[in-house]
Amino acid sequence: MATITRFEEMDIWKEARRLSLIIFQYSHKELFARDFRFKDQIRAAAGSIMDNIAEGFERSSRLEFVNFLSFAKGSCGEVKPQLHRAKDQLYISEEEFLETYQGFDKLASNIAGFISYLNQSELRGQKFKDRK
Repeated sequence: MATITRFEEMDIWKEARRLSLIIFQYSHKELFARDFRFKDQIRAAAGSIMDNIAEGFERSSRLEFVNFLSFAKGSCGEVKPQLHRAKDQLYISEEEFLETYQGFDKLASNIAGFISYLNQSELRGQKFKDRK
């Protein structure tokens, strides 16, 4: 397996970015766009997934990375009920809801799998490379 040197190379970050963009596009719809508080809340939750993946990666510590990945997974959990609200308030269609909900659900599962992998890894991270 190739070594990842930038967070942008990670599939989970790429998917978080894609899903964040979808939320951003939904929130530009007329009714959705006028619900300022909700629009800002769902955008922030979706954006924090990719932000936490990147920040954790840049910490150069396996344990800190795992911690930030857990924040990212939690943000996936925050977006999912917000998608229900968006559908219930007719801001998005049933089809948009299902597709996007499944995307965030799969992303949360992939993040959990990566956390599991890192928890089993012997790597300590660049921050602790030369420490005994």
